[in-house]
Amino acid sequence: MDLSFLETYLPVYYQGAGYTIGLSISAIVLGVILGTGLALMRMSPNKILSWIAYGYIQIVRGTPLMVQLFIIYYGLYVINIELPDFLSGVIAVSLNSAAYIAEIIRSGIQAVDKGQMEAARSIGMSKAMAMQKIIYPQAIKNILPALGNEFVTLIKETSIVSVLGLRDLMFAANTVRGATFLPFAPLVVAAVMYFIMTSIVSKLVDILEKRLKQSD
Repeated sequence: MDLSFLETYLPVYYQGAGYTIGLSISAIVLGVILGTGLALMRMSPNKILSWIAYGYIQIVRGTPLMVQLFIIYYGLYVINIELPDFLSGVIAVSLNSAAYIAEIIRSGIQAVDKGQMEAARSIGMSKAMAMQKIIYPQAIKNILPALGNEFVTLIKETSIVSVLGLRDLMFAANTVRGATFLPFAPLVVAAVMYFIMTSIVSKLVDILEKRLKQSD
């Protein structure tokens, strides 16, 4: 397989990889923030809040990311809101990821023994303080592998933003294909770079998980 084109186009791949990493990190951070709020709403005794969160999660999980991406990207344009392409991509991917992260966080919180909360309240802690000091730290340890998997999935799923012309790694591969008239090799290079990125993330999550276990 001829890879001589890399001498000319490797910077294009690096630029696309940087875009993909930036998009993924931004989306996972916002996804965790929004997902935490959705998880708390989902577990709220307030039926209205619980049903709003449940409805949002079901709708997002039941529709393709590409459809959501088009709705947000073109929907903002229809109502005369013009955002940079990168920001539009972050919003779309974050709103999608938040639905999945909400369920991960909810399951992590519910996995903590209910006696932990009762014990914390019995020694005078408020519910908010007990959640912050007792429940959340244990829940994070429970959900860390699942969050790591979500981040890995997110890196791969961001390739879909290339359909809107956002300059991610997949867009870079297609650009190189068009410039070199090579249909296969540029995609292999992109696949290798995606594999390297996801492998690094998986390794970092494994290291963090081991350190958390040692802290126990």
